[in-house]
Amino acid sequence: MMLPTIPTPEELLDKGFRRGKKAADLRRSEKMPKHLKGKRLEETRVVTSCQVIKDKLKMILDRTPEIEELPEFYQDYIDITVGVDDFKQALGALNWAYGIITQLEKDYSARIRKSSSEKASQLRKQAYGRISSVVNKIEKDLDFLDFAKANLRNMPTIDFEATSIVIAGFPNVGKSTLLTKITDAEPQVANYPFTTKGIQIGHFEKRWKHYQIIDTPGLLDRPIGDMNDIELNAMVALEHLADAILFIFDSSETCGFPLKNQYNLLEEIKNIFDAPIIYLFNKMDIADYEGARHDYIQEYIDKTENPLLISAAEGEGVEEIIKLIQSVEKREREIESDTYEEYDENYFDLT
Repeated sequence: MMLPTIPTPEELLDKGFRRGKKAADLRRSEKMPKHLKGKRLEETRVVTSCQVIKDKLKMILDRTPEIEELPEFYQDYIDITVGVDDFKQALGALNWAYGIITQLEKDYSARIRKSSSEKASQLRKQAYGRISSVVNKIEKDLDFLDFAKANLRNMPTIDFEATSIVIAGFPNVGKSTLLTKITDAEPQVANYPFTTKGIQIGHFEKRWKHYQIIDTPGLLDRPIGDMNDIELNAMVALEHLADAILFIFDSSETCGFPLKNQYNLLEEIKNIFDAPIIYLFNKMDIADYEGARHDYIQEYIDKTENPLLISAAEGEGVEEIIKLIQSVEKREREIESDTYEEYDENYFDLT
């Protein structure tokens, strides 16, 4: 999600006050009564400064998508990555500042017009002080939005019209390798845990139907409440995106996790999510399936329904996987929305 550039309070105030001075300087050559000229110039500085600052705040608010209007996947992704409540509060703070500066603009514009020329400069300085106080009060909110911009820059682009298949399993079982074999994606593939640092997406089309295959970060075999952010991203994908799940076992156990642990993870996923599951037993070429480990591996194969025995690295079984994916039906989901938080001018202490 692309957010607009977020200024610091210093940058926002500097731009506003510089533009205010420039606007006043342009009016100095205008012909007007001497006793009015000083007041008009000071009023111009206040009004222009306020408008410049308000325009920047409004641009940020207008260009930031309203979270409750986003699909549930994106709402949860934002919540996991930066926190939805904090995000809404930061935007609410900017909206508050916009309203207060609008009121200051009206108040000081009127007071300067009614004042003497000698007092106009003093009122303009007073207005600048009040404006600076308001902008500085939202410093932490501007900082947070800048943090959110950096962390949401690479949020995955999801095609919600496509049939979505989520690849699940422990780290290093071959998820990224399989993704590269069946789609056009090129995620990092390396022989160490957690090689997939975020959600990776590949696409392919068969018979004019679009499919997207989503490679999740490694899911660990422990309660969801104990998962870290990377693991939660995978659960979000499974919950909101999966029309079906490709669950991959590493038959060779070279991933570092015994088949028992891998099967426990499968059971947890089955208990939580309702999507149909395609079972894959990967790395069969190095699993010693035809030798001493046959009975041990077969015990887990027998616990699954119509599993495929594959070797993703060698491309063995890929065509069979694609055929199974083509048989997956897109699931209908109910769309829910949250109520956007509202903020009034009394939300922040102005004293």
